[in-house]
Amino acid sequence: MFLDKSRIKILSGKGGNGIVAWRREKYVDKGGPAGGNGGKGGDVFLVATEDMSTLMDFQYQSVFKAENGENGYIKTQHGRCGKDLYLKVPVGTVVKDVETGKIIADLDVDGKTILVAKGGRGGRGNACFATSQKRAPQFCEPGENGIERTLELELKLIADVGLLGMPNAGKSTLISAVSSAKPKIADYPFTTLVPNLGVVKKDNGDGYVIADIPGLIEGASEGTGLGHEFLRHVERCRFLIHLVDLTAENPVSNYKIINEELRKHSETLSKVYQVIALNKIDAVDEQTRENYIKEFKKFSDDVFPISAATRENLKEFMYFVAQKVDEIPKPVIVVDVEEDDGAYDNDDSSYSVYKTDKHTFVVEGGKIFRLANVTDGRNTEQLYRFQNILKAMGVFDALKEAGVQEGDIVKIGHLEFDYLY
Repeated sequence: MFLDKSRIKILSGKGGNGIVAWRREKYVDKGGPAGGNGGKGGDVFLVATEDMSTLMDFQYQSVFKAENGENGYIKTQHGRCGKDLYLKVPVGTVVKDVETGKIIADLDVDGKTILVAKGGRGGRGNACFATSQKRAPQFCEPGENGIERTLELELKLIADVGLLGMPNAGKSTLISAVSSAKPKIADYPFTTLVPNLGVVKKDNGDGYVIADIPGLIEGASEGTGLGHEFLRHVERCRFLIHLVDLTAENPVSNYKIINEELRKHSETLSKVYQVIALNKIDAVDEQTRENYIKEFKKFSDDVFPISAATRENLKEFMYFVAQKVDEIPKPVIVVDVEEDDGAYDNDDSSYSVYKTDKHTFVVEGGKIFRLANVTDGRNTEQLYRFQNILKAMGVFDALKEAGVQEGDIVKIGHLEFDYLY
């Protein structure tokens, strides 16, 4: 099965929490703080690889998460950093952020790697806060949350040669004749449902990729059949082979219909160089063959009568194609990639304040919730620090705007306190 579009959710790892700990060793008086830092969360990367040709791997698994960082340990031991996650995608994959609509990457080269979600930073343990004036800090920092994103992956097939033609023109037969690809071949009433890729070997041992581009029928550029789904795959080919079925009712009309669909889809695409291959010459008489060769010479100088089924003239035709592959460079397709701020946006300092009943207010937010989780309500020093952070973040001002009154209850995570002016 060929899959050329997929939507995935990625989550980078959360940073580990710092801890509050103390040195407790024999003969060491007042050992001091010894809380270690939390480890950094794992990053998420996308890597282009030629080992994949479709996005099929993402059909059954769509959520991918990097490893979280470990919490800090006693004796100032730092937690282990989370492992980075590398997701392989086919070469030719364009990556789009669903929320912002930005195209953030064009993975058009084998091995190209991009960071799509940076892991959260690890929180600091209390050993980091010791100073000459504050020798026994009673607090630590929580780890930073990871980044959660929804990405859309779209594969723009990268082939050297695109093979065009009406249904039953013989494209699948030609692919099977010149390469090791084994597409299903039958007298389909409509058209092949997926692109067939074949690697054609040249005399020097090198090879090139030829792709059967399905879905090109009349109205394809307007979405008829599978046109919209596969017309975009033609855009990165060096040139096109236009396969014409000489046994069709009107081969010239069929040729014009497909070229009109290319023009409607893209003016640039309509100007891509084409080789015309007149297929199934074994099924028509010699006079008919000669008449069609003269007719198609009006459209192109490069017209080849062939039979994919009997291999007639196929060797000479493919030799010419190989020469054109060497002559014509790959087109430069410019994808407007925008700066990807979302990969580094770990700022979860936003919060919300809402009223649950007449005298109770709740404050929620990623950073505030994590700070509350590492704050001991019985420790005065930690409560003072937490209060100063809330003030600096503007939480008290937000509570006033929400209508809090003296004596009302404010809940933040597991902490609950009376509001006082």
